[in-house]
Amino acid sequence: MSQITTSTLQEDLLVRRTKYHEADVVVVGAGVFGCAVANTLANQGRSVILLERWMKEPNRIVGELLQPGGYESLQKLGLGHCVEDIDSIVNSGMDVVWFGQDMCMKYPYPKEGRRPAVRTLRQGLMNGSANGKTNGKANGAANGHSTHEDEPKRPQGRSFHHGRFIMQLRRTCMKNPNISIFETEAVSTIKGETSAEILGVETRTVNPATGKKEPDCFFGQLTIIADGYASKFRKEYIARAPIVRSKFYALELIDCVLPHAGYGHVVIGSKTLCLLYQIGTHETRALVNVPEKLPEAAPAAGGVRGYLTNIVLPQLPPSIQPSFRAALEKDDRIPPSMPNSWLPPTKQGSHPGLVILGDAMNMRHPLTGGGMTVALNDAIILSEELSPEKVPDLGDHAAVRRAMSTLHSRRKHLTSIINVLAQALYSLFSAESTNLAKLQRGCFAYFEMGWSADPMGFLGGVIQRPLLLAYHFFTVAFVAIWLDWKDTGLWKVPLLLWHAFSILWTATVVFLPVLLRELVF
Repeated sequence: MSQITTSTLQEDLLVRRTKYHEADVVVVGAGVFGCAVANTLANQGRSVILLERWMKEPNRIVGELLQPGGYESLQKLGLGHCVEDIDSIVNSGMDVVWFGQDMCMKYPYPKEGRRPAVRTLRQGLMNGSANGKTNGKANGAANGHSTHEDEPKRPQGRSFHHGRFIMQLRRTCMKNPNISIFETEAVSTIKGETSAEILGVETRTVNPATGKKEPDCFFGQLTIIADGYASKFRKEYIARAPIVRSKFYALELIDCVLPHAGYGHVVIGSKTLCLLYQIGTHETRALVNVPEKLPEAAPAAGGVRGYLTNIVLPQLPPSIQPSFRAALEKDDRIPPSMPNSWLPPTKQGSHPGLVILGDAMNMRHPLTGGGMTVALNDAIILSEELSPEKVPDLGDHAAVRRAMSTLHSRRKHLTSIINVLAQALYSLFSAESTNLAKLQRGCFAYFEMGWSADPMGFLGGVIQRPLLLAYHFFTVAFVAIWLDWKDTGLWKVPLLLWHAFSILWTATVVFLPVLLRELVF
């Protein structure tokens, strides 16, 4: 009897969604976050409408590296199968190539590391980087786990073609009986006539008979905007705009020989910052950071293609250069690009009936590949705080506002780590000043000394301790100061003190404003 009742209810809700365009929740955007939150809310019994302007497989150059914390969240959401059967690649860690020097680091075992680095700081500095480098490479930065190469408990990430992953998510949503998907372009929100309540969205849907777009409307007790980095709705409902300092230009390398298979690679050189990771059996993604107004990429210097050929290519590891050159020579077009944006989070719930999440609300530099980890973690927290047990009626705006307040607080444990690390590492790795270059060298020396377990845990989204991140960042600053003192000469005390203050000030300016923006506001 209960099965018949449930089936009848689902049929009634299906009619309301398809005929009257009414549901409990309207989700705008069938990307990573949109699909994840639509599916998990539907699994709780909510009636969900999912809107997407283009249901064909997307072709994007980012959103292809899922860190271990994100993969764990994907599994918690019941979506782990979405990385299967798409030729995805297992990722075990990160290899940093700094001016030709190579440091390969694994994601840490659970509870590995998390020790005060200062205990061994003096010993590591006195032994020098050579000793640390030997230990680090021998152990794979495992800090004592040298005999567990195949240990299943070690976290692993996944990398893949973005479009294939998205289509797996969408197919899962299509199979969910509580979700109806519409291919339509959302253009504006629908507001109540006598209140500020958001009732749904107005869209433009292509009429199959005429091929022309016609106005349409979709209504829900709660509208979730997840339309990505180029959101149409952000300007109206969020007071700040993304900050863009550079772009990633992308190449797809065929049969590239990476120095360490199964690892992401960051290549740092003179005027060079390049991220590489395998996305298929034969394909490797190369993302080259090009800052705004970079002289080496100016038209007079040959533009972006000239920069990639003359500056970046010669500094790549020799095994990568042939496939990188072949990708450049494939055609004479400028490679596709994406802006590298930073958008601090904004607390939701101030607009009744509306929530903006995903990249539409919060972005960080994609250097660390943390975007999907944040999105999937947000989907988990949102579904928990909006569960029918906590919020039976999504039209109860006060209850939804309380849930959004809790979401804003809970997400900080992870997102502050991911966001701050992304912005701080970009500043260090791009090193646009002398002090940043010194901090960059200190960071690599820190890894060489074997202190990589916690940093790799932060990168992988498996350690959620923001103050521990601050501890490690400023320990790197002191390593940079020590190395600078050795170069300058320990007898030049006044100059040493000035250099120390200057480096610490630079580290503070890079790190603290972003951390405070994440934790306090």
